[in-house]
Amino acid sequence: MDTNPDQTTGHDDGASSDRSAHGRGATGGENRGEGSFRSGFVAVVGRPNVGKSTLVNQILGTKVTITSRRPNTTRRSVRGVLHRPGVQVVLVDTPGLHRPRSALGRRLNEQVVEALYDLDVVVAMLDATASLGPGDRLVLERAAASCASGSNRERDLRRLLVVVNKVDRATSAEVLAQLSAAHEVLEGVKNVGTLDVSGMNDEVLRHGVSHEDGLEREQDRGVEYFAVSARSGRGVDELLEAVLERLPEGPRYFPDDMVSDVPEAFWVAELVREQLLARVRDELPHSIACRVSEWEWPRVRVEIVVERESQKGIVIGRGGEVLKAVGTAVREQLPPGAFVELYVCVEKHWQENPEAIERFGY
Repeated sequence: MDTNPDQTTGHDDGASSDRSAHGRGATGGENRGEGSFRSGFVAVVGRPNVGKSTLVNQILGTKVTITSRRPNTTRRSVRGVLHRPGVQVVLVDTPGLHRPRSALGRRLNEQVVEALYDLDVVVAMLDATASLGPGDRLVLERAAASCASGSNRERDLRRLLVVVNKVDRATSAEVLAQLSAAHEVLEGVKNVGTLDVSGMNDEVLRHGVSHEDGLEREQDRGVEYFAVSARSGRGVDELLEAVLERLPEGPRYFPDDMVSDVPEAFWVAELVREQLLARVRDELPHSIACRVSEWEWPRVRVEIVVERESQKGIVIGRGGEVLKAVGTAVREQLPPGAFVELYVCVEKHWQENPEAIERFGY
């Protein structure tokens, strides 16, 4: 853990201006002259709670973004970097696209739109255990639109991968229904191709789809479909291979030791919020914000903000038991010797206050 709270987790901040909204530009990155090198930016988009952050963590093999069962856990686009011989993948985890009910919600949706600009691959995620609704249709349409246009890129949908997640908790019929519903939404888009099991990973085949379904796709054109369990990793390798196949030749955007672009202070605050989300009642998650107010390593003071005085007691717990449990769990994820001090305060209606939203890093 670096002693500078603004330091990111192993990367040079100078890279953040390299390419447009994602830190990539015409002169950004470094090639090192090692021959053909491929790289690119991959956005993972979907409704809240479909498993986007879990998938990003699974692909990277390390935790770079917090997860919980609460919707809208992710409040800021997070970039994680996967390094392979001759290739670098920058994964962009995004907030869930939803119908906003606050200024914070509108800001989260803006981040999704920004993340869809000038990408190499878009992974649109659906939940196998929930029927495809208006939010999913909006995700698919936005993802398709971002792939059907762009600067000097293929004007087709081969850059779009549709992923049905949580197959470990769904029946084969539910998985196939989601895949078919997604294809129906997208079939009106130019060059979408047609749904075919030859374009799906083995997870789909294990869920009972057969070639007798009579669905074929044009090879090397259009959307490809995958069924995975981001939690267990089933089907994720096949998805990653499809991502790697679509990356163009490009520079090394970030150093080899960079795994995330999240500043360390923000990451510690997020770890605190993650633990609170696991412990508080349903009405509280959206009202909680966390920020580091003091950083004198190894001592870190984290401010926990709620919107009402009555919420303070819930966050603190009887005899401080909730805060004690949160502090212990967070310290276990930090280097030895870290001391995390937690302080709870009230800031009324902060979700409607643009200045507060900006201050909390959203």
